[in-house]
Amino acid sequence: MIGKKIRMERIMDRNSGKTVIIPMDHGVTVGPIQGLEDMREAVTAVVRGGANAILMHKGIVRAGHRGAGHDVGLIVHLSGGTSLSPDPNAKELVCTVEEAIQLGADAVSVHINIGAETDKDMLGQLGFISKRCMQWQMPLVAMMYTRGPKIKNEFDVVYVKHAARIGAELGADIVKVPYTGSVESFREVVRGCPALVVIAGGPKMDSDEDIFKLAEAALAAGAAGLSIGRNAFQHKTPEKMVAALCKMVHERISVSDAMQMLRA
Repeated sequence: MIGKKIRMERIMDRNSGKTVIIPMDHGVTVGPIQGLEDMREAVTAVVRGGANAILMHKGIVRAGHRGAGHDVGLIVHLSGGTSLSPDPNAKELVCTVEEAIQLGADAVSVHINIGAETDKDMLGQLGFISKRCMQWQMPLVAMMYTRGPKIKNEFDVVYVKHAARIGAELGADIVKVPYTGSVESFREVVRGCPALVVIAGGPKMDSDEDIFKLAEAALAAGAAGLSIGRNAFQHKTPEKMVAALCKMVHERISVSDAMQMLRA
């Protein structure tokens, strides 16, 4: 499976074996939010910071392509849904693995909301895409969230570790899940998931230190990296924020050292 191995090395750091992914797929869900109005500018900033990969929808690949500077791994997102929908938790496939290959992707991703009214359809999508990824030797990132009528707390470790395991069981190479709130509980998630686990950054946080503490805790629990969007591209200095996060992930610098990098 050398094809997948080569592509995985384009979205991971070869030395640390970890990754910093900057998702930029928010335009479908909520529109051109602050930080993503000019995609070329947004991509340039996070790439200069050292991000291992960016994640975006197929139509934005051209808008974000810079044609200069450092290279960066490209993950094309295959599923979508909008905040305007009667069911915002429902995700539909809007791109194929083959289209992603034509766009030069190094990996693809899908979004699954376990517990949603349509989760059986999304599980079917994950299974279908997993099969195509196996055929094409394409790494698969599964964004696994727990959202729906039965979910009392989407950060509960019982739900999160189940969602992570579903992603691995159905063929994902990297599983993205929310952080469960403590090192001890997130270790359960990592321990029960044979795929690589990265944490979601979630909504914009109140302080930079909170972001760094989240990263530090996830790494201590065994996470394979971060998938942080709004807390990176909406930062007042995105390049510095991404650089500090990369140092934390790949060199394990402390929260205080990361804060110092932002002030420099």
